[in-house]
Amino acid sequence: MFTGIIETTARVVKIEKENTNYHFTLEVPFGDELSIDQSMAHDGCCLTVVKVDKTKKQYVVTAMDETMLKTNLGTWKVGTEVNVERSMRMDGRFDGHIVQGHVDQTATCTRVVDDNGSWRFYFEYNQKNAPSITVPKGSISINGVSLTVVDSQPGMFSVAIIPYTYKVTNFHNFQPGTVVNIEFDVFGKYVQRLLEQYMEANKK
Repeated sequence: MFTGIIETTARVVKIEKENTNYHFTLEVPFGDELSIDQSMAHDGCCLTVVKVDKTKKQYVVTAMDETMLKTNLGTWKVGTEVNVERSMRMDGRFDGHIVQGHVDQTATCTRVVDDNGSWRFYFEYNQKNAPSITVPKGSISINGVSLTVVDSQPGMFSVAIIPYTYKVTNFHNFQPGTVVNIEFDVFGKYVQRLLEQYMEANKK
């Protein structure tokens, strides 16, 4: 479980393919604090640490074919900057929203607007891929970042980014065409599912 409050960014330093699996080696400032079997969110995708080199502050995570198909990990290259967050602690403040690290689908950045001190990012996604619901002022996770929805329409939404978030996450790399991971609000997904079941039941 995560909060969507990004700790820092990691850098991809090596990519290896083994059958249908991909092994990503990343470098991160707190790499010497990590341990094998630890869960971490990478651009919002929960992956397990399988190897650690504390001296180099590097670690390895493995993504299976299913993960590669449903996330933006297929776009990663050596040098790619990735948002990372270690799993949440139960003895601290909960500053973001409930993020499971289970990416629902990808979205594409369509427009970036400079709001004279902040930025507005617009995204489009396939609304046929359930669950797919956003509401104004609701929560959404983009590349693991907990954000508030500003505009909400079928298949698109926007978020506003303050300078701090722009600087410490990989949002500063986004441009039209950038593919990101999105995780819809878990409560919204349950509500959507219940409504679908209710509508289906009333058709009979």
